[in-house]
Amino acid sequence: MKKQEEVTSVQAAPQAAAAPEAVSAPAPASAPAPAASAPAHSRGDDRGRRPPRRRERDRDAGPAPEFEERVVAINRSAKVVKGGRNFSFSALVVVGNRKGRVGVGFGKANEVADAIRKGGEKARKSLITVPLRLHTLPHPTHADFRGGQVMIRPASTGTGLIAGGSMRAVLELAGVQDALAKSLGSSNPVNVVKATVAAILKLRTRDEILAKRGLTTL
Repeated sequence: MKKQEEVTSVQAAPQAAAAPEAVSAPAPASAPAPAASAPAHSRGDDRGRRPPRRRERDRDAGPAPEFEERVVAINRSAKVVKGGRNFSFSALVVVGNRKGRVGVGFGKANEVADAIRKGGEKARKSLITVPLRLHTLPHPTHADFRGGQVMIRPASTGTGLIAGGSMRAVLELAGVQDALAKSLGSSNPVNVVKATVAAILKLRTRDEILAKRGLTTL
């Protein structure tokens, strides 16, 4: 009996000693897997993304408009009323396709942007055709509008467009590349631009002059 009890106590001793270790030392939890660092460009926002280049922006913007618009002059006027001053704006706008089509418009509004928009709309409704001979005009011409007087002459290739600010805007957008122009009267942009348009309307091509004279050749 004593031998059996000793054997039993010896076999139970290691189990009793191992039990506290199992209780006191819990199994270590599995460490979480390290998260993969996401690249900066994969986030929801645009942080870290290269801004688009100018060529890409121009390509995404779509085709260029047919007519180019240029503001020649903006005038502000004020009306004195009981509560203060009421301002209004007027804008002189020239549009053209640089291929023989040009128009002039004069818009008025209480805001500058609205005045420019109205001037552009009126200019597109009053387009005229400019008879060109290569990159210049077919013959000299002059015209006047109220106080404005202008003179325009053709020039040889390579001369360039020699003209003042108001006249230059009309002739450039009309497609004239070589010409000599001079303003002889008032410097008011409205009068100068309208005198330039009146001079363009006097231009005639060679075929038109021959047809008017009833000739086929000179």
